Amino acid sequence: MLRYYITDRHALGGTRALVDSIARNLARGVDMVQIREKDLPALELLELVRAVMALPNLGHAKVLVNGRADVALCAGAHGVHLPSRSIAPSRMRELGRLLIGVSCHSVAEVRAAQEEGADFAVFSPVFHTSSKAAFGPPQGIERLGEAARAADIPVLALGGVNKANAALCLEAGAAGVAGISMFQDR
Repeated sequence: MLRYYITDRHALGGTRALVDSIARNLARGVDMVQIREKDLPALELLELVRAVMALPNLGHAKVLVNGRADVALCAGAHGVHLPSRSIAPSRMRELGRLLIGVSCHSVAEVRAAQEEGADFAVFSPVFHTSSKAAFGPPQGIERLGEAARAADIPVLALGGVNKANAALCLEAGAAGVAGISMFQDR
């Protein structure tokens, strides 16, 4: 099961607490960390990613930067996570070898992500969560299963996923789980 930690420094009270949370999760063996601090100016984001890249990472977790391939490349991060309807992953490949994930909100978007060269897709929202309400009602386990079967790339479940329902996501065919609150404890 892949474990994909998506960051939110505001929920933790700032950048220092976020770096501490990432360090704890790296020690616990998460597989990937998406630095999703969309509101940070490029220089501050670069400094944050560099600080994360300097953390002990015995499990060799991959660090991805949300939407900013330039920052990922400058900081030596492993990849970039693209929002749905973003630049095609195939165009990102022109910048160099980056691990590329794509946010998807439908089975068609998962198929398109694969066709466009993504390495994995994050499918949401699976369950109800206020943070994903703008993307419509929860897709549910059945739709997650359809998305996972629609592509050969790994599909991760996001949106309301927690320790109690993660197994349902895996049973439906998800390669793993993604989230903020399920990884980001104090």
